[in-house]
Amino acid sequence: MAVLDEPPSEEMRGLYPFLYPDQARLESVLAEVQRSTEAKAAEIVRLRRQVAELDGDRLIVCAQEMATRFASGGRLFTFGNGGSSTDAQEVATAFLHPAGPGRPLPALSLTSDIAVVTALSNDVGFDVVFARQLAALGRPGDIALGLSTSGGSANVVQAFREASRLGMLTVGLAGDRGGKLTELGLLDHLFIVPSASVHRIQEAQTTLYHVLWELTQHALGTSLPASTT
Repeated sequence: MAVLDEPPSEEMRGLYPFLYPDQARLESVLAEVQRSTEAKAAEIVRLRRQVAELDGDRLIVCAQEMATRFASGGRLFTFGNGGSSTDAQEVATAFLHPAGPGRPLPALSLTSDIAVVTALSNDVGFDVVFARQLAALGRPGDIALGLSTSGGSANVVQAFREASRLGMLTVGLAGDRGGKLTELGLLDHLFIVPSASVHRIQEAQTTLYHVLWELTQHALGTSLPASTT
């Protein structure tokens, strides 16, 4: 196999400067990476503390209401788009298949069945992809938990409207100022991460729903180790 020993073009160097730096430039790049990493880590720590101060008491109340629903046979349905879709799946997994001594609770992510998602999107419309599933599966006493970094996802909004109509407990996680979810006026609980960065919002939301899981377990009388989250 022939080995090409031609020097990289300026275009290649521009695209991947970290592959072809001189020593001085390498040190500069590494210093900038370290500075950026430290700044982002400090920002997410600050944001999580801010969310804890703003929503700590409300998270406890929400968890107690979720525990009451679960104790009465209620089920959890989660939903979201993109990165929030994977978060919705993680929430459902955390409740249904908890690590350690956690109590398994009935939970389903509405983004997991790709056949249902694509059928509804193709045949009816993407805006109702979650609402139609709730209409078929949901019942009074169940819980609907939706995530949207912008708070403006049309299908999440429609899902909450349907969940409210059914008498489900509605729990929303949003970012920035909450978007359309703040305008609905029908959510039982809405937790807003006060940031315009999608990355920081999703990181803080991860903390929110894991804390919500732990608080729900405690409200149901489950004994968890201090380091669960």
